[in-house]
Amino acid sequence: MKKSRILITTPIYYVNDKPHLGHAFTTLIADVLSRYFKQQGKEVFFLTGTDEHGIKIAQLSEEQNKTPQELCDEISLEFKKTWQNLGIEYDYFIRTTDKDHIETVQFILNTLKETNNLYEKDYEGLYCVGCESFLLEKDLVNGLCPFHQKAPLKVSERNYFFKLKNYLKKIKIKIEKGEIKITPDFALKETLGLFKQNLPDFSVSRLKEKVKWGIDLPFDDSQVVYVWVDALINYISAIGFYKNKKNFKKWWEQGYVLHILGKDILKFHAVYWPAMLEALKVKTPDEELIHGFFTVNGQKMSKTLGNVIDPNDLVKKYGKDAVRYLLLSQFPLSDGGDIKENQFQEKYNADLANSFGNLVSRVVSLINKAEIEEKKEVSADFKKIILRTKENYSQFMENYKLFEALKEIFKLVDYCNLYLTQNKTWELIGKEEKRELLREQLNNLLEALKEIKDLILPFLPETSKKLENNLKFLKVEPLFQRI
Repeated sequence: MKKSRILITTPIYYVNDKPHLGHAFTTLIADVLSRYFKQQGKEVFFLTGTDEHGIKIAQLSEEQNKTPQELCDEISLEFKKTWQNLGIEYDYFIRTTDKDHIETVQFILNTLKETNNLYEKDYEGLYCVGCESFLLEKDLVNGLCPFHQKAPLKVSERNYFFKLKNYLKKIKIKIEKGEIKITPDFALKETLGLFKQNLPDFSVSRLKEKVKWGIDLPFDDSQVVYVWVDALINYISAIGFYKNKKNFKKWWEQGYVLHILGKDILKFHAVYWPAMLEALKVKTPDEELIHGFFTVNGQKMSKTLGNVIDPNDLVKKYGKDAVRYLLLSQFPLSDGGDIKENQFQEKYNADLANSFGNLVSRVVSLINKAEIEEKKEVSADFKKIILRTKENYSQFMENYKLFEALKEIFKLVDYCNLYLTQNKTWELIGKEEKRELLREQLNNLLEALKEIKDLILPFLPETSKKLENNLKFLKVEPLFQRI
């Protein structure tokens, strides 16, 4: 990444339920990249938050005998606590019920109206409450929403629409030229496929009598802003588009804007959002990093199946850094895959407690027993291995290949374990004639662990700190207790 200033965002999460593994996965990607770029000396602003309006919130709060605001406050806090438990360090947490956000949304809708980008029309369509979005007949599978397995509602109302068609050609050209970079390739293909679908103009409002919980449309008090439009605006309201132009210029206009999201919300981010920004004469995002879907133990996550996993439960069992590792070491981001929760304990013990943790304990114990001073030079073969690991790791991280970067670190861990075992380093202790050989071997292993400490930091920040203390004070503090 050539830019020295980066704005990293996650989607804002809908407060109709507590945080689950899907939310944690996307947010962890953002946190790892944020930490990595900060480690490279770059300025980073990491933005996340919660999406808090719409029919679903109104319905849910009624069922629970709460006001919509009470429900939003409660669930929003759950997200903050979960991110804290997972060691996620964001720079700002936005809520769409924040006063500044509401004022920004109203200012933007007014601007779109004044610049002739909105018009009013009667509309009949299929609306999925679960998605909080309109669907076309061709989107349905056996008449049901493919994501929520429910028949959409037939909706007929008069709304305001955004003139999407005026901007489609320009957005498509920007994507083809890489001015809006869509990563990885599967997402780029999918995005370009959307432009062949003759996408219609989209609604920016809903009737207030049907959607009682939303931001009032500033120029028509019978309507509220459509929840998806309200949500997308968070990316610029959070950094001062309306109230703090200096901050907005710093992060959006002069920074590199990287949106991270799952492919289910691709159309909204890769087509609708850039088109709205074009209409506002504002820079479009530099890049959108899209990850694939995943299943849990071979099944789609769903409340009905009872396989929705609370990340907090995993943290209680394994600890925050271990959960970070267990989630991100499952499959490449671009592919999606299966989170094998039923194998977590086995993987935790094998990779973290035995392979990594045990290596550190053995090396530090041997250095203490050997009582030899540190040698500064690493042997040529070992230096080559370390250098190759660092080069591969950097290349993977710069291309957001977190799974592959983690794998590279653990290849070095495995190499060190093998080196220790094959050389039987422990047998050299106390043999005066082997003292120089012992010193060389322990020094090689110590240097490798110092490199691992830095490489692992974005993924396992607490473990990196523990390892630093172990190496600095030569004490054996277990990194991971075997379960």
